[in-house]
Amino acid sequence: MIQILALAALIWWGGQLLRFTRPLRLSLLAVLYLAVLLIHLTLPDGAPLREATGGSAATWLILAGVAGLIAGYASLLRRLRARAQPPEDTTMTEDTPLFTETELNRYARHIVLREVGGLGQKRLKEARVLVIGAGGLGAPALQYLAAAGVGTIGVIDDDIVENANLQRQVIHTDAAIGTPKVFSAKAAMEAQNPYVTVRPYHRRLDGEIAAELFADYDLILDGTDNFDTRYLANAAAVTRGVPLISGALSQWEGQISVFHPAEGAPCYECIFPEAPAPGLAPSCSEAGVIGPLPGVIGAMMAVEAIKVITGAGAPLRGEMLIYDALYGETRKIALKPRGDCPVCGSHSTKDGAEDGAEDRAGAVAGGMAGA
Repeated sequence: MIQILALAALIWWGGQLLRFTRPLRLSLLAVLYLAVLLIHLTLPDGAPLREATGGSAATWLILAGVAGLIAGYASLLRRLRARAQPPEDTTMTEDTPLFTETELNRYARHIVLREVGGLGQKRLKEARVLVIGAGGLGAPALQYLAAAGVGTIGVIDDDIVENANLQRQVIHTDAAIGTPKVFSAKAAMEAQNPYVTVRPYHRRLDGEIAAELFADYDLILDGTDNFDTRYLANAAAVTRGVPLISGALSQWEGQISVFHPAEGAPCYECIFPEAPAPGLAPSCSEAGVIGPLPGVIGAMMAVEAIKVITGAGAPLRGEMLIYDALYGETRKIALKPRGDCPVCGSHSTKDGAEDGAEDRAGAVAGGMAGA
């Protein structure tokens, strides 16, 4: 058997030195392999030639199977590598991010998706996403954005991890109690994916920094737990012309939408012209929230972010998805810009405002805060 393997090596590497083409060398190896199989299938047990070539055809069949698996895996890696490169008409520059073999393997299930592919994964790596809040909604959104390979992820939050957070804020651990949430989240994200850059901002989002901070990002996710910050984030996102993915929840119900007036969708203030009266939208600490619900809505926010970045599917622009976990139901309502909106009125029409009045009323009645 050793002699046969040595002969195969001689054919492969010796043929390479003699400048035999790859197909020719593969053909010679196939002839040698078939000859060995023919020996085992035609000669009786115990025949000297059969014993000299391994004694059984099973060994050669197993060897062929292993070689086939290796060749198939190598071929798959070549196809993934090809899909991870931009189309021929895309100009490559020195700043173009390149994928390592480890990254290609890590993101393989994205790359094989027709709607994402190599170009979509490249867009994810080049993307800069800011997540406001590292709590119930921010936790799963941050985890999945990091796992998906979003290149630069900012997270702003002024809170620290508390014991009461751990029932739903799964990015944090018991050992992180007392640690600023942004640093706890950063550690978890980098442990999950060392190929992403995480920028923590341990402070509250306010009017002094909103415009400057948003200028560094091309997509904003809002998972905050108060309406003042939501209105501030909305105004800054509209000013910068970047999409704002907003999620909210209370008790057993959550909602999510993509607000982007620059693409014809309403802004947050179109739908919620003013904060609900005290008591209509109690916080999670007051009303309670089922633990996995922030994970559902936060993961949906990450999905919408990936769709917006890659151009896949139809993001929830001009729509709000409402999820009722208690009864396992979802529904969508259409949202339209409001012509007299003080934030984005120049992007909308009066007719659209009138048509969307009923939907806005229903949404405002069910206004929620974050987790």
